[in-house]
Amino acid sequence: MSNTTEPAAVASSRADAAISAEGLHKTFGTVKALDSVDLRVQPGTVMALLGPNGAGKTTFVRVLTTLLPPDAGRAQVMGYDVVREAAAVRSVIGLAGQYPAVDDNLTGRENLEMVGRLYHLGSSKARARADELLEYFGLSDAASRRVKTYSGGMRKRLDLAASLVARPPVLFLDEPTTGLDPRSRLGLWEIITSLVREGTTVLLTTQYLEEADHLADMIAVIDKGRIIEQGTAKELKDCCGGDVLVQLRVTDHTQTALAVNALAPLDTGKTKINTETGEINLPVIRGTSMLAEVVRRLDAAGVAISDLALRQPTLDDVFLYLTGRTSAVPEEAAAEDIGGKRDKHNRRRKP
Repeated sequence: MSNTTEPAAVASSRADAAISAEGLHKTFGTVKALDSVDLRVQPGTVMALLGPNGAGKTTFVRVLTTLLPPDAGRAQVMGYDVVREAAAVRSVIGLAGQYPAVDDNLTGRENLEMVGRLYHLGSSKARARADELLEYFGLSDAASRRVKTYSGGMRKRLDLAASLVARPPVLFLDEPTTGLDPRSRLGLWEIITSLVREGTTVLLTTQYLEEADHLADMIAVIDKGRIIEQGTAKELKDCCGGDVLVQLRVTDHTQTALAVNALAPLDTGKTKINTETGEINLPVIRGTSMLAEVVRRLDAAGVAISDLALRQPTLDDVFLYLTGRTSAVPEEAAAEDIGGKRDKHNRRRKP
């Protein structure tokens, strides 16, 4: 690494948060990609930034990793300002994203050694670090193969390995499991968990609700460039208004309104209704005891039901409650593309 930047230990002493953002704004034409974003990530934790395509997740990561200047506001990583001390920021971070930034024509080992040399590790140290990471990520057997022969999961692991060559204390993962099969995704989850256990701070952007639920200490929900809610997974689920959800479907969809009226005394103001399918999600506090009350009220109103279930709220329920839609709704806003085509060589620029 460059000798002009402070060691990570010194940088750590400058910051009471590993990552902080205050009032970040970024616009592209008339599109507000970031609209007064505030966020703090404590050292040694995982913060999941949860939102659909176009919500502002990637723009936020680009600003924090010095790839994109904010229009207004302030952000720091390990105490370094992302605008005034960009070189120092790059010396303490790693970045892996949706699309692996690896050279297909090089072998796995050559890719890692190249990154090591960019960080001034020297040939022998770069080679030793490459071998260490290849072993850690289960890629030793494929180390001498060209990356173009790797599977998608192997390429993702190599990309993550490359982001760790300089042992950064802060790691940014921008939808790292997009496009992976379930087994490969679980493998990456295990690696991320191990890194955090060793002290790494991770900011993870994702559209996968189960990913945020599984990995994150804290979750921030972003929508249309704004953080609309944040907390632990349990705290966010509690915001739906009940310990559990009563889910039901009326047999005759035209009776949905009648069913809603019958259940009005039980409504906490957070009931979700789909008149097209006749589905009703009713958050309640007393789960099993409330089921009988729901059935009694619907019977009295003459409403027949085809399905009735009781379950715990999920982060999908949280997202639906907070935004009025599920996280799966495609919303590829121009803001995520106007920021410029991804330049894989800028991903790990020389500090």
